[in-house]
Amino acid sequence: MDLNLRKAVIHNVADNDQAQLRDTIVEAIQMGEEKYLPGLGVLFELIWTNADDQEKIMMLENLEQGLK
Repeated sequence: MDLNLRKAVIHNVADNDQAQLRDTIVEAIQMGEEKYLPGLGVLFELIWTNADDQEKIMMLENLEQGLK
């Protein structure tokens, strides 16, 4: 993924509050369009890098369950 894409996604949501971030994520998932996947990936990268070990375990458990 190009670093400029990361910067663009972060810039576009940097001033959003939690409700706006939630709306962005929910809308991207509901739209189901492939073009939103890189942006969701950038957001997930931020979540992952700011999570502690217990939060990462919880995310992995949720992911594993979602794949079943």
